[in-house]
Amino acid sequence: MARGLVVKNTGSWCSVHTDDNRFVECKVKGSFRLKGIKSTSPVVIGDRVEIEENAEGTAFITAIDDRRNYMIRRASNLSKQSHILAANLDLAMLIATVNYPLTTTVFIDRFLATARAYRIPVHIVFNKTDRYDDDELEYLEALITLYESIGYACSKVCAATGQGIEGLKEILKDKITLFSGHSGVGKSTIINCLLPDVNLKTGKISEYHKKGMHTTTFSEMIPLPFGGYIIDTPGIKGFGTIEMQGAEVSHYFPEIFKYSADCRFKNCTHTNEPGCAVRKAVEEHYISESRYKSYLNILEDREEGKYRGAY
Repeated sequence: MARGLVVKNTGSWCSVHTDDNRFVECKVKGSFRLKGIKSTSPVVIGDRVEIEENAEGTAFITAIDDRRNYMIRRASNLSKQSHILAANLDLAMLIATVNYPLTTTVFIDRFLATARAYRIPVHIVFNKTDRYDDDELEYLEALITLYESIGYACSKVCAATGQGIEGLKEILKDKITLFSGHSGVGKSTIINCLLPDVNLKTGKISEYHKKGMHTTTFSEMIPLPFGGYIIDTPGIKGFGTIEMQGAEVSHYFPEIFKYSADCRFKNCTHTNEPGCAVRKAVEEHYISESRYKSYLNILEDREEGKYRGAY
């Protein structure tokens, strides 16, 4: 029996970095896989696990330690299954672009709400600053002002020139950090700037659709020379929220939660009830319309039991 950390998951097997400093390829024990876990994979990157190795050299994961936190999304449209991106995180770094491709505020807000639900701090990194025209740069500054006013740290980088990368090293130092975002936003290029020796494959943007092509096909934990790990995940198109119940959704939007204390009704959904302090705050521009729209969008998931993957 050995213990270790899951550092790679291809779907069919996992690589475990054992406490005695070996890398062991493991399968998930069949019976363990069936214990009522409604997830695409019961074992994820960042899990602390127990493994059993037999005389033939085959190893199996037999137990998972309780998770401190995890980042989760709905596996696909209309799916009842969840997809856990990674577990036991110190930070999630959301890589976003205001064009080439566009990261919508609805996508950003779904990511932020989910991370907040599982107590994972988020740092938003806006990449490709060299490519934007004046209107796009103005929009970028407005987004940074919005998210910083709510309490989310933001950075601007240009992975193509290396601008802003040194600042990211300070943020990532000694942390286990999930990198996430749409395909094409430059996750792999940023990681290559941070770790020139890793040389991750990068993809071209389809200029016709201004969308990225998937280059990372499985999740992997990469050690940082200055301390900590990056978890690189495949690019995601939609971020379907899961495990959030009705009124609880507002708890994951700090500014909405703050104003909800003044609503007339305790169980106000902030949609059409009289005496709603949240809707009043939206009208008076204390709460951003884009954030309120994202909140309603997640509520719609709850009501219809589905999400739209295009966000």
